[in-house]
Amino acid sequence: MKQSSSQETINRPQHTAIILDGNGRWATSRGLPRAAGHGHGAAAVRRTVEAARALGLRHLTLYAFSSDNWRRPDEEVGALMSLFRRYLAAEVPRCVETGIRLTVLGRRDRLDADLVRSIESAEEATRDGAAMRLRIAIDYSSRDTIVRAASGLSRQGASREEFAQAMARAVHDPGDTPDVDLLIRTGGEQRLSDFLLWECAYAELVFLRRMWPDFGDADFESAVADFGARERRFGGLRQAAV
Repeated sequence: MKQSSSQETINRPQHTAIILDGNGRWATSRGLPRAAGHGHGAAAVRRTVEAARALGLRHLTLYAFSSDNWRRPDEEVGALMSLFRRYLAAEVPRCVETGIRLTVLGRRDRLDADLVRSIESAEEATRDGAAMRLRIAIDYSSRDTIVRAASGLSRQGASREEFAQAMARAVHDPGDTPDVDLLIRTGGEQRLSDFLLWECAYAELVFLRRMWPDFGDADFESAVADFGARERRFGGLRQAAV
């Protein structure tokens, strides 16, 4: 990976990914239905996107719904899909205004046709956004993506770059996003849960106990500061002191 010599690039992640965990537990602890937690989680997404822009981050990927989440009760899944549609309708104008390009990663053959049309419309409307790249993973599985990419390669001995491009095609991604520098997971769990396994090969990991609906600017700034304090060697040796 090519490294920039600028202090800003060194100390800030180019690509931050977040696993949005804890919506249901947040709601249950307050005596609310789980769907209420997802609604508050959507508000946290809005805050986080705005905070990412304020921090000058260029790429942000959010894990909203995994392929394994289809196992949840039909009522909760239906509420989540309706929430996705409402989020797109509300946020696309804001993305256009602020120069954010939106991409939705994952399978689309299991999504409702109306939601797929909303996704395609959102991607088309924001395709010229140059200030920041926002990717939202819905019906996404990293292991399934790797399998589909490997199955679709036309020859053996493909390079890492060719394989990465095949993976991007498998999840409807243009493929121009760098590997993950910083991965944040809220909710207290400490695992990747089948999220961006290939892209997180050298990611710095930050796990927070705070539930996703409570995730705020201070949490994001703290995680980015934590990243900036770490020395990343990518398998090399520590640089000798000057």
